[in-house]
Amino acid sequence: MSDLKCCVVSCDRPIDAAYWDAQYEAKTTGWDLGQVSPPIQAYVDTIANKNSRILIPGCGNSYEAHYILEQGFTNITVIDIAPTLVTVLKEKFKNNTNIQIVLGDFFDHQGKYDFIIEQTFFCALPPTMRQKYVWKMHQLLSDDGILAGLLFNRTFESGPPFGGSKEEYEMLFKDTFDFLKIDVSKNSIAPRANSELFIELKKNSLISVSLYELEGIMCSGCMETITEKTLAIEGVLNVSISNNFAEVLIVSKNEITLKTLEQAIAHEEKYKIKKINT
Repeated sequence: MSDLKCCVVSCDRPIDAAYWDAQYEAKTTGWDLGQVSPPIQAYVDTIANKNSRILIPGCGNSYEAHYILEQGFTNITVIDIAPTLVTVLKEKFKNNTNIQIVLGDFFDHQGKYDFIIEQTFFCALPPTMRQKYVWKMHQLLSDDGILAGLLFNRTFESGPPFGGSKEEYEMLFKDTFDFLKIDVSKNSIAPRANSELFIELKKNSLISVSLYELEGIMCSGCMETITEKTLAIEGVLNVSISNNFAEVLIVSKNEITLKTLEQAIAHEEKYKIKKINT
């Protein structure tokens, strides 16, 4: 899959704004399709309300945004962290008032959207950020909002891109979203055939989704114990801890008090938990 090569400048650099800007400056954008992704094009064609609020995070060269605008949609926001790219996009769309182009960190972004389109953003993030991704998506979507797009259904030796599996994603998004669709894409471009999942996830507005910092967890055994003890709290539906043990996503019927969480992990004095606020 030569089209998936990304980290040509340096795979040893932190995956941050400087990293992505270097990719665009060097034009080492091997993930770029050069066109709107066919599964996303087909999905956009099913959206009836042309005034829907649509967000595309990690928008890249924004072929999806261009197509959405061509279909007559009037309220599109794209965001990317790379200044070089955003400068190009602002020039490209300078005469179109139906699109807002934002230079910034997706996780600092505020707003409410009816649809968020996922196209090579999730896979570009370090896997340690996946719990934060779910938390932020839930925040940004309106009560009946939809997260739709593509996730890789395969693994990679290194990244970005970073892959995963249907089972992993189901556990990650469990209870935070209702699964309208999570199946192998039937109309991906040829180099990605059978390696993409199309997702259509509806925000569950009836639950509480919170993200916390964790301290003191050093191994998978500790992680499993913390998960079990947290799941045992009345009202907790899902617990997902990042693979570096630094953050935990807790989905519950109602928000769990910090004191209750502290008591649940108090069997080890080294374990600390602190809520991350918006």
